[in-house]
Amino acid sequence: MGRISARELAEGTPAGRDRYVDLLRVVSLGVVVCGHWLMAAVTDDGVGNLLAVVPELQVLTWALQVMPVFFFVGGFAHALAHRSRPGYADFLRARLRRLLRPTMVFVGVWGAAALALQLAGADTGLTGVALRLVAQPLWFIGIYLAMVAFTPPLLRLHGRWGWGAFAGLAAAAVAVDVLRFAAGVPFVGFLNFAFVWLAVHQLGFLRADGMIRRPAVLAGAGLAGAAVLVALGPYPLSMVGMPGEEVSNMAPPTLALLCHGLWLIGAVELLRGPGARFAARARVWRAVVAANGIAMTAFLWHLTAMLGVYGALLGLGARLPEPATGAWWAQLPVRFLAAVLLTALLVLVFRRFEAPSAVPRTGGSGPLAAAGATLALLGVLGLSTTGFGGLLEGHAATLVAVEVTAPAAVAMALAGWFLVDRPGRSRP
Repeated sequence: MGRISARELAEGTPAGRDRYVDLLRVVSLGVVVCGHWLMAAVTDDGVGNLLAVVPELQVLTWALQVMPVFFFVGGFAHALAHRSRPGYADFLRARLRRLLRPTMVFVGVWGAAALALQLAGADTGLTGVALRLVAQPLWFIGIYLAMVAFTPPLLRLHGRWGWGAFAGLAAAAVAVDVLRFAAGVPFVGFLNFAFVWLAVHQLGFLRADGMIRRPAVLAGAGLAGAAVLVALGPYPLSMVGMPGEEVSNMAPPTLALLCHGLWLIGAVELLRGPGARFAARARVWRAVVAANGIAMTAFLWHLTAMLGVYGALLGLGARLPEPATGAWWAQLPVRFLAAVLLTALLVLVFRRFEAPSAVPRTGGSGPLAAAGATLALLGVLGLSTTGFGGLLEGHAATLVAVEVTAPAAVAMALAGWFLVDRPGRSRP
């Protein structure tokens, strides 16, 4: 069977599909990619962060840190998907295959490259930094895996309690921050990787059932809450992680980040009417469909492309200007264009692994699928922490309170992928 084109998919879109949600998915990932490219302050001496060089720009993260919107959209999609495919194993497999296949290809390619560089003794300096940086966005994959795995039980809580289920998760996030900052309880903050992001995800369930009726209240409360917490509490201004900071709003997530998510979700809901009309345009919808078909591949490889651009400049003997100088800003459009072109080339090479399977599988063990999702989650999060450097030495890093080596993280991710992808019988 030949590959279905984006035009054919767009023309076959059911009339009742919420196209605005698909638009939000594409735009949010696009903003994340552009944000990463913008924040990279690469010089001849290393890689820094533009927001650390120019702290005044940190306020922009209140608009550009849009991961909450992507997770909110994920909750909406997962609610609809589970209701159409209620079996736990079938639901997990259907949702995770298109996520894990391109991710495991990425891990395999970079793992092989890391081994080759290490054997050649070329894994130091900026190359060593690259081996660490390219793995960092994998944290997003790990969190998304957890959201998929928790969807069935949380959807049942949503069906029973509605907004009460969200309130329970938000209250748990508040309790964690109180224990963390007021009582000084060690490691408790890491629980908010679950409570904060699952609360945002829960809002997607509410959206799926038409229960977000006052988005202006949601946006106003979220914005006011985040402002008060940053002004009076121990929370930093930046809604993304900053190098060397004592407290981060991202790792682990904080109540301030949850409030930030409320404000953004309320804001995009306020724009729902004009956004839906924009997405309904034929050309726009074709572009959205095409972009959704390659979004995960582009996300996985966008830092590779960015570092490739800087590596090529250094290899050609170009001297990189100091970040935030006039020369640096003048070169920014050229660097962005080069990163876009290189990302597009990588997408052409690897996009086939994101395509949906022509032979879906059904059946299989729910506990086995859950075990696979857990292993994949731990492996992917472990890799985001360790990076690809030092594979032969078993380079380790701390994941929450546990030491994880890069080889062990790769092994767990591959084992989890196998358990999720393989069980069950083929169905024509």
